[in-house]
Amino acid sequence: MTAFLKLDDEHVYIGLDPTRGPWSTDHCHAGPVAGAIARSIEIVAGPAKLLTRLTMDLIRPIPMAGFRVEAEMRREGRKVSTAAAKLTDLDGKVCVTASAMLIAPTEPQPMPTAPVTPLKVADAEPGLFPVQKTMHGEKAFGHFVEVRYPEGESPDPGPTKMWMKTCALVEGEVLTSFQRICPLADCGNAVSPNTLMQEVGFVNPDLTIVAHRQTHADWLLTDTVSHWRPNCIGLAEARISDDDGPVATALQSLILTPN
Repeated sequence: MTAFLKLDDEHVYIGLDPTRGPWSTDHCHAGPVAGAIARSIEIVAGPAKLLTRLTMDLIRPIPMAGFRVEAEMRREGRKVSTAAAKLTDLDGKVCVTASAMLIAPTEPQPMPTAPVTPLKVADAEPGLFPVQKTMHGEKAFGHFVEVRYPEGESPDPGPTKMWMKTCALVEGEVLTSFQRICPLADCGNAVSPNTLMQEVGFVNPDLTIVAHRQTHADWLLTDTVSHWRPNCIGLAEARISDDDGPVATALQSLILTPN
């Protein structure tokens, strides 16, 4: 499979097999959906500013059968602009609302930053995506991505570091930097659950991605931890990197459901 989504002549996104989520055979994984929203925002914003923050509220499940995304600029400043988007199903019901910030980059300047010793994908070993057994029994997102684990890491529950390589977002298109981040950004809850999803569900009703550096890497690393609380509210935090170091941070609020 070469892409998550197909875009038809009426600008409808149709989910292909890699987009299927683990919870229902009819509903999308939110990572490719985030990529579709980022794509629409980048189109209306133009190339002068970089998409640096995307926040999505996942109001209802996104149908594999098809959805539309509408994006608009809300404020256009010299350095900072904001945008908004909404995703609707084929009946016009709103499934996702989103807000975004875009910042105009400058010419590179000498700039101190936090020291980091990045991990290298070449040193990692092939493995399986942590979620192999879906709630519906069919192949889904995790079966269509390539995965590698740094030394000492595994798909077992708990904080996890994992490299991931995904397919294209839309058939026939090249990914932008932000679009590359999106599928991995929505995997924090699946990469670092504190027990198996058959024991506790960990659905995220939102997703926030903040990117501070562009990347053209095919492989991206997620360094993820999930905080689960007795009131059945949680948070998944993921730092996303390439071979050169950190690129973005992703946050997911979690609704925890003991099964």
